[in-house]
Amino acid sequence: MSTFFQTLIVGLRLGSIYALIALGYTMVYGIIRLINFAHGDFIMVGGYTVIFTIPLVLRLGAPAWVSVLAAVVVCALVGMSTELIAYRPVRKKGTNMTALITAIAMSLFLENLAQAIPVIGPNPKVSTQIFRAGGIRFGTVTMEYTTIFTLIISAVIMLVLYTFTQKTRLGRAMRCVSEDKAAATLMGINVNHTILLTFGIGSALAAVAALMYLAQYPKVYTTMGGLLGLKAFVSAVLGGIGIIPGAMLGGIVIGLVESFTTSYISSSMADTFVFLILIIVLVIKPAGILGKNVGEKV
Repeated sequence: MSTFFQTLIVGLRLGSIYALIALGYTMVYGIIRLINFAHGDFIMVGGYTVIFTIPLVLRLGAPAWVSVLAAVVVCALVGMSTELIAYRPVRKKGTNMTALITAIAMSLFLENLAQAIPVIGPNPKVSTQIFRAGGIRFGTVTMEYTTIFTLIISAVIMLVLYTFTQKTRLGRAMRCVSEDKAAATLMGINVNHTILLTFGIGSALAAVAALMYLAQYPKVYTTMGGLLGLKAFVSAVLGGIGIIPGAMLGGIVIGLVESFTTSYISSSMADTFVFLILIIVLVIKPAGILGKNVGEKV
């Protein structure tokens, strides 16, 4: 029984990280219907920013997690620069296929650019401890403080994002642009400005995800965003891409599937079961768990 509960805790921890990343995918897809495959590499950017900023933060007498503030700024700037330089020209003159190819190209570009920077290079870098050690013990099961923080932060960010998109002026503008860009323009909404800010918010979430990932797995490398981003994309699609609560739900489900498969079947089969679950859900409910099938007008 203790193995079951420990596996459950690990699954919730993994799922919360996937959910944080999936929220970034959902923010971008929900407004411009673009699958930003470079989002996983924004996590890599955030991870390196955290690692390089931690020594400075510690010298100032602040806790290591404060380094996420610098990562948020850097990731937001990288995300908005990517939208301005790569995605916006394609949105104006290209097609959905060219936008998808551009997203894949940006992912490869960021990975190779990081390897070419001497201070980064191809070798992994190890992070210092971000949160204090220890945890809360329930019988023979221990829930580490890092796991608790990850769960709380993921839930809070989801609630804040949902409230932001529903209650604030910018959030309503995002939903208008998502529904109909032409109508949003007629209503006085600056579509390009709204999309740029959405990229900034989504990329900033990648910095928070990078911090929580490093708190659990203290190693960063240039290709780390590939598989992380792919699993987060699966989480977003599973829950219903474009739906904020769906990203959280999908991330938790994927984390639990991966954890229980690793513990009770085989670690080599974990990814297989993750993608198998995705296929089954898409066959039964293509819009995802919380998504709604909407007929296309012709």
